[in-house]
Amino acid sequence: MAEDELMGERIPIASDHAGFELKEKLKATLAALGYDVEDLGTNSAASTDYPDYAHPLANAIASGAAKRGVLLCGTGLGMSYAANRHPHVRAAVAWLPEIAELARKHNDANVLVVPARFVSEQDSEHILKKFLDTPFEGGRHQPRVNKIELGDTP
Repeated sequence: MAEDELMGERIPIASDHAGFELKEKLKATLAALGYDVEDLGTNSAASTDYPDYAHPLANAIASGAAKRGVLLCGTGLGMSYAANRHPHVRAAVAWLPEIAELARKHNDANVLVVPARFVSEQDSEHILKKFLDTPFEGGRHQPRVNKIELGDTP
């Protein structure tokens, strides 16, 4: 994606209670990078259920209302389970920038899932930036992504 296409790109972000504090920090990072941030909740650290936030974000991706999104929960697993139930959503849990990079390059991940209890604020910013800056390589990876999307198997 060209840099001018990124500026103002709508990025929905959501978390449960375990990811709330880090979500607030990543919202500021996204805004500073020039993205149009849409906060889908939660709005406090009070206990809540991750599917209540994963599904609306995944719906935005599945419908084409947003190209990419960010989810946060304690381990990242619950959010990824819920988000990946939606068509056209490829939610990847990334705990290192290199994981985010490979998820984009090889799997065309369109939702970054951050395990908030296992990464620092600084590391989460590096993970987010790597996710945003890395394009999908296509080529030999495209048929594999098609198999995810279409259920194509040999």
